[in-house]
Amino acid sequence: MKYNIMQDLLGKRLVEEGLITQEQLEFALEQKEAQKDQTPLGKFLVNLGYCTEEDVARVIAKRAGVPFLRLSEYPINAAAVALLAPENAKRYKALPIDFTEDGRLMVAMEQPLDIMILDDLRVLTGYNIQAVVVTDSELEVAIKNYGQKSVSVEQALVEDLTAETEEAETFTADEESDKPAVQLANIILSQAVSAKASDVHIEVYEKSMRVRFRIDGVLHDVMNPPRQLHGSLVSRFKIMSSLNIAERRVPQDGRMTVKVEGKTVDIRVATMPTVFGERVTLRLLEQTERTITLEELGVAPEILAQYKKMINMPYGFIPVTGPTGSGKSTTLYASLAAVDRKAKNVITIEDPVEYRIDGVNQIQINTKAGLTFAAGLRSILRSDPDIVMVGEIRDRETARIAIEAALTGHLVFTTLHTNDAAGALSRLTEMGVEPYLTASSVIGIMAQRLARLLCPYCKEEYYLGRETVATIEGFPLTGDDEQIRLFRAHSGGCMHCSHTGYSGRIGIYELLTVTEGIQKMALERRSAAEIKRLAVSEGMITLRQDGLRKVKQGLTSIEEVLRVVV
Repeated sequence: MKYNIMQDLLGKRLVEEGLITQEQLEFALEQKEAQKDQTPLGKFLVNLGYCTEEDVARVIAKRAGVPFLRLSEYPINAAAVALLAPENAKRYKALPIDFTEDGRLMVAMEQPLDIMILDDLRVLTGYNIQAVVVTDSELEVAIKNYGQKSVSVEQALVEDLTAETEEAETFTADEESDKPAVQLANIILSQAVSAKASDVHIEVYEKSMRVRFRIDGVLHDVMNPPRQLHGSLVSRFKIMSSLNIAERRVPQDGRMTVKVEGKTVDIRVATMPTVFGERVTLRLLEQTERTITLEELGVAPEILAQYKKMINMPYGFIPVTGPTGSGKSTTLYASLAAVDRKAKNVITIEDPVEYRIDGVNQIQINTKAGLTFAAGLRSILRSDPDIVMVGEIRDRETARIAIEAALTGHLVFTTLHTNDAAGALSRLTEMGVEPYLTASSVIGIMAQRLARLLCPYCKEEYYLGRETVATIEGFPLTGDDEQIRLFRAHSGGCMHCSHTGYSGRIGIYELLTVTEGIQKMALERRSAAEIKRLAVSEGMITLRQDGLRKVKQGLTSIEEVLRVVV
């Protein structure tokens, strides 16, 4: 035998562990020599089918005195990944995956005993290194995936809405691609878009920083980057949104447009100074080719039929009400998409213009230039509109102009912040609009909430007794079944719903039609509670009833409806 197999430590350890035989090792070494194959011995043995990748990785880890991990089961910390540029990860076959409790950087690598690689990684990342061993194939896939994410965000400057051109300039910050803050910013945006997050919160505390995503209306912790990256990360987002990076004492607002994995996303950026540094909030608005329809929003058929009659009337005032983040703007856009835009002149005034609709003239308010909701609304009425959409009624002047526009032959859509539909009439009166104007102009009020949909892959079926269900006010009991079938979220969720038990959202609606009785109550300045009682007696389906109908259909859970509906 020509080979001193005892000198090959990996082969020796594999034999000692009983994972391969000495004859198999000798044959592998002979074949490598005969074929002049440069493949590492471990991989060569795997290719011959003598052992598995995990066998080899575990032996290497044991020999090096470091942990072995299954990367597919380990939650990779994106903040750690951002510390090493993709080209360096490929060069060293190493990927940062987390931080240890004692502040070291945990790096998955092929060669945990290579002192030169460990020293280079320490210099490049600024951290002491804790090596861990993973299988070669898992490491290769992880490096490829995170390398793509880190460079997939193409920056585009925000369109100047007052400029004559509609083309936005684009640039790519190649010269900074190796900086951890740039990589981290790109990964945050990429993960937010992949998770379908509506908002990203970057918060800083005395000794830590955290990143949270709002997914389906609920905030989730996503990562905890190192505290020392905070300043450069905030500066990165400020540069991307054309904010003043030197000003840290006052809040700032900006916008940017980015392309993430082929999707164009408009992002509103807001910074706010706190005692430990600036926090950043990103609102993500994905540009879509198609506007969502009223049917897709989840409006019940009987409510939808009434609402479509209202939006096709020649004139009147239709407010959509609900708290911030309840989907009011989406409902208004769906309403505009449902009207005849070829035969009618449709103009909107918004802050900001969230989605572009073909055939609709959309105006972005600009308070610095004097273009407020009230001023813009006055100019719109001089442009011969048929349908007007006012993004939000914020003051008495705007409310009065919008109401008068509805009385003079225009169909006006807008949003208000009230708890239910009946409250909108009282709110307009409180804003200084005379009750006779409100009673004459308002034709219907839509109130809404957004409830999370149960994940179709992991939702759990369960049964409640009829007597128990009967105690839930507004639950639509039909038939004579003693056990009512319901669904709830799985406590651990699944991979399809990011382990939350919910995936997507659906609207819960309440439509108040202004009848003669409602008009009379509005004129008499009756309370919202009295108006609601009359509307229910006339057949109005309340928010709670609509939500519980969706519970019975298996779309959402009782807990979710009670969370969003008072």
